[in-house]
Amino acid sequence: MKLALKRPEPVVPVLPPLPERPALADEVLVHEPAGEGAPWIVQFGAGRYLRVGAGMARLLRSADGTNTAQDIATHLGRPWTAELVGEGLLRAQKMELLQDPAREPVRTRRFAFVPPLTFQYTVVRPDRLLTRLRPLTARLAHRAWAVALVALVAGGLLSVAFQLPTATDALSGPLPVSALVALVVVTYLGTALHEMAHGAVLSHYGGKPSRMGVMLFYLTPAFFCDVTDGWRLPNGAQRVRIALAGITVQAAIGSAAGLASAGVALAGGSGTLRELLLLLTVTSFLSGFFNAVPFIKLDGYLALMSHLDVSHLRDRSMADARRWAAKALFGGRYEKTVPELAWAPLFGLACMVFPLYVLGTAFTLWRSMLENMGLVGAVVVSLALLALATRCCTGALRLGAEALAAGAARWRIAVVSLAGLAAVVAVAAGVTLPYTVTGGFVNDDGRVVFVATGAADLDAVAPGAKVRLTGSGIVLHEEVGEAEVLSARPTDVSAPFSVFAPVTGLDAMALPATGIELRTVAAPSRATGLAEIEAGRRSLGEWLYLRYLAPFWR
Repeated sequence: MKLALKRPEPVVPVLPPLPERPALADEVLVHEPAGEGAPWIVQFGAGRYLRVGAGMARLLRSADGTNTAQDIATHLGRPWTAELVGEGLLRAQKMELLQDPAREPVRTRRFAFVPPLTFQYTVVRPDRLLTRLRPLTARLAHRAWAVALVALVAGGLLSVAFQLPTATDALSGPLPVSALVALVVVTYLGTALHEMAHGAVLSHYGGKPSRMGVMLFYLTPAFFCDVTDGWRLPNGAQRVRIALAGITVQAAIGSAAGLASAGVALAGGSGTLRELLLLLTVTSFLSGFFNAVPFIKLDGYLALMSHLDVSHLRDRSMADARRWAAKALFGGRYEKTVPELAWAPLFGLACMVFPLYVLGTAFTLWRSMLENMGLVGAVVVSLALLALATRCCTGALRLGAEALAAGAARWRIAVVSLAGLAAVVAVAAGVTLPYTVTGGFVNDDGRVVFVATGAADLDAVAPGAKVRLTGSGIVLHEEVGEAEVLSARPTDVSAPFSVFAPVTGLDAMALPATGIELRTVAAPSRATGLAEIEAGRRSLGEWLYLRYLAPFWR
């Protein structure tokens, strides 16, 4: 007797039978077109929207719990029949638009996780406040104010250009702690106004911002305002203005600060205040530029999606990028999810890669703090790396699944996958990068000492190694001297606070650190700053481990 093994058939979820008198779920709303040419919108709770045709919208509105399928068909008239109504209601049931006693009701939650790495906490429902501000918004929505804004931005840019040496000094030098605190507070107040502007413009056009709060965006604190209700608006240009409202506010804040800095300079005012205003100008413009990048779900992406009038542009473009890669690697036949945009696969590829850059930048900003947290920091970083590895594995499995669904040969998928894995291992082992040990330096009357926390890889430091000394600026780090390691034997020292943070005024608060004697080649021009010791080259895999994981276990 021959035993034949059969692949089990996929389990298809069985939907409960349609109720005799179906009704929409409590959290589902059907919105009429907001204007001529606008679509019907089905809203799921606070932040999910779906465009539907007029026929489907009328069908859903008729499902009020009092009518049978035949009643609905009679009410809608030809060409509707009870069978067509039943098919439409089944589609609605699959999308969980109909009431289901077995399904738990949707609860309004303050906390939400938005993949890949955004955590949101709702603080307020801003609709009532922004409704009261509509008269003010209506006055600002005038061409004369737009011209004034352009003039303001031009003036701010010219102000920075004429003060470029001072701006460079401000970016490359430390600040008094009071000025740094003021910069952080004003920056976050500006971010709050940025988000409020999104909601105000949406409210001006008749929409309702559903929630506003704080979030961790790729490990960076920020604010958010949910303006998804803008998809109900009939005009794509209106949605573009909503998306760009925040960038406009940031440009106005930065420009006003730039002009104010010029005024302080002309009046012979405080140099610290002038530098603070210039820093606010530069950070506002840089933040606005970053927000305009369309590869992550920020203002630039929302504006592009609204301009093209293509919903879920990022997700669909990434699906096209995966299918493009799957076709090139495994073969098969694929359908484009955004066939009207020839550049969608390239856009989707950029959307996949850019978040890694953002995550790396955020990690660089927070690495020192996480390293000083010891075991807690190690756990946080390990969980973040585990989430990243899980996402990469999920993406690879999804790529293979799409290739199988497109008819690609299993043997080719296996061979290409093994070859790709081998290539990754070869690159990790064969490619080498320069490795450095980073810390700070203290110049005490010509005696220069390298200082670092316990997380520094001091075992990699060798006598005679070259050391690069730089300033500890807010953004820029200009070279201020050169040195070499005199002795790799570490000693316990106390280091001023300015070594570890770009601030002045807190040097009385000395911190315990590990010191290594240096011999100066070119004496540093500053008393404290950053130091980078050359420690040879490491393979890519070892470099990544030593750079991003090992510091948290030393």
